[in-house]
Amino acid sequence: MKLARWAACLTVAAFLFGGCKKKEAPAEAQPSAQPNAAETAQPAAAAPAEAPKAEEAKSAAPAAVPHGDDPSLLHPARLKEQAPEKYQVRFDTTRGVFTVTVTRAWAPIGADRFYNLVKHHFFDNSAFFRVVPGFVVQFGISSYPKVSAAWKHTEIKDDPVTQSNKRGYLSFATAGANTRTTQVFINLKDNQRLDASGFAPFAVVDGQGMNVVEMLYDVYGDTAGPDQTQIEKQGGPYLKKGWPKLDYIKTATLVE
Repeated sequence: MKLARWAACLTVAAFLFGGCKKKEAPAEAQPSAQPNAAETAQPAAAAPAEAPKAEEAKSAAPAAVPHGDDPSLLHPARLKEQAPEKYQVRFDTTRGVFTVTVTRAWAPIGADRFYNLVKHHFFDNSAFFRVVPGFVVQFGISSYPKVSAAWKHTEIKDDPVTQSNKRGYLSFATAGANTRTTQVFINLKDNQRLDASGFAPFAVVDGQGMNVVEMLYDVYGDTAGPDQTQIEKQGGPYLKKGWPKLDYIKTATLVE
């Protein structure tokens, strides 16, 4: 029984990891945090398509100036502040604005990592590089190669799965057990099957925000999209040249 269970976990991890790199995973695979995994079980670099639409910003205030290349991001070891028990993040995107609410009790380790990434503007100017209709929307690879390199080996331990991967819920993508770094996916539908693979939701899209998420460009799907490894190495220019219709996060900021 233990061997069978271990084999099943390895299968799921492999599927997600593959999705992150070359989108080899099928539309219903698992999200992976390395190459392109978002449809399998580990959302760390790939996620299913059918992104929910984010709700409109609570205020009409202009978005902050992007800082996706903030020098502080080159020193991940220093960014370990504990997150509040509950906090909100506003995403200003090329399709509109939506917010997500993070509940630390759901997945404390993941919530803390996400908090530090947002606080230091890691997601600013980054692409929704993997949008698989009816599955997931994946993001979390910096448009700046130096930043990606700095975060490449900053894995955090897994959190127990206390919430289900329902539509609108956010989880970190992975390439296997205890490999979460910076890639996140939004479930475009109820993907409870990912729960058994260790994907621990830590946040949920607020209100009508999924209306925005579901408008994210998804025609590239999980077979014609960019290679995650090349995004890390070449950054924004690589995406702009080969996948000009991808949508982007202009800024992701903490809601005061």
